[in-house]
Amino acid sequence: MNDTGPVLVVTNLDDPTADVVISELHDRGVPVVRFDSGDFPHALSVAATITSNGVEGTLSTPTRTADLSRVRSLYYRRPSGFTYPHLNEQDARFALTQARYGLGGVLASLPGCVYVNHPHRIGDAEFKPSGLAAAASAGFRIPPTIVTSEPDAARAFIKQHGPTIYKPLSAPLYRIDGVSCTVKVAEVAADDIDEAVAGTAHLFQRLVEKTADVRVTVVGDQVFAVRIDSDLLDWRTDYSQLRYSVAVPPPGITEALHAYMAHFGLVFGAFDFAIDRQGRWWFLECNPSGQWYWLEPETGLPMLAAMADLLERKTR
Repeated sequence: MNDTGPVLVVTNLDDPTADVVISELHDRGVPVVRFDSGDFPHALSVAATITSNGVEGTLSTPTRTADLSRVRSLYYRRPSGFTYPHLNEQDARFALTQARYGLGGVLASLPGCVYVNHPHRIGDAEFKPSGLAAAASAGFRIPPTIVTSEPDAARAFIKQHGPTIYKPLSAPLYRIDGVSCTVKVAEVAADDIDEAVAGTAHLFQRLVEKTADVRVTVVGDQVFAVRIDSDLLDWRTDYSQLRYSVAVPPPGITEALHAYMAHFGLVFGAFDFAIDRQGRWWFLECNPSGQWYWLEPETGLPMLAAMADLLERKTR
C-alpha cells in the first residue's frame, strides 16, 4: 500500500476547494503534487514505463516530480482540457487524442493508488440517464423522466405528468458576449415545445413540489447531509437566498447512497435531493466532482477532515 508517497491533485488553476484540501494535507505533512493535465506538454511531462509491477516512472511539473510507483492517492477535480493552438486542426486533433490516451491512460493506471474519483468512473457517472437508472436500482425515489429528441413525445410527457422542468444533460462552457453563463433548470409547458427539440437530446422531468433541497456529500463511508431552504426552483442560481441546516437522512437513504456509489465505483459523490410536502426525498442527480467545502463553514460538518483522511489513507 502506497501510504507514504505524494497525493496528486489534478485540477485547474482556479479551484478554491482544491486549495483548502491541499492546505490541510500540507498541515498534516502529506506531500502533494498539484498539476493541471491541460498543461501537458508545455508545463507538464511524463516518462512512464509499463512493468510487471504496473506503471513506473515520473511525472514532472516545473517545481515538482512525482514517482508514479509511489503515488498514494489521486484527487481528480476539474482539470482543463488539452489544447494545441499552434497546430493545424488535423495535427491538433491527433496530438489531443495521444495526450488523452497517453497521459490519461498513465494517470488511470497508477499501482496501489486511491482515486477520488477514478477519472473513468467519473466519466461513467456523469451521464444523467445512467445516474437516474442507477438511482432507481439503488432504491431512491426518482421523478418521472424522459430523454427525447421528439417534440410530440415531450408534449405528451408534460400533458401526462403535469408541471415539468427542463434541465441540461450536461453543462459545457456557454458564453454570451464573452460572459460565462449557465443553462438553468426551468419549468416548461407543453405550449413551449417546438420543433427545436428535434435538434438534440433533451431531459424533461416532472416537477417535485418541494419544501426544501438537500445536498448530501459522501466521502468514503461518511455521509454529510445538509438541508437547503429557499424559494428557488434551482438553488444554485442565488446562493445569497440559501439557509443551511444539518439534515438526518430518512431510513433507507444511506444504504441507497452506498449502493449507488458501489455501482459506479465512486468514493466521493455530491448528491442532490428535493424534499416534498410529505417529507419524502426525491433523487435528482449525483455529481462525482461536485463542490462541497462551502457547506462546512455553514454547518460545522467535518467534511474537509474526511476528505483529507481519505486522500492521506488514514483509517479511523
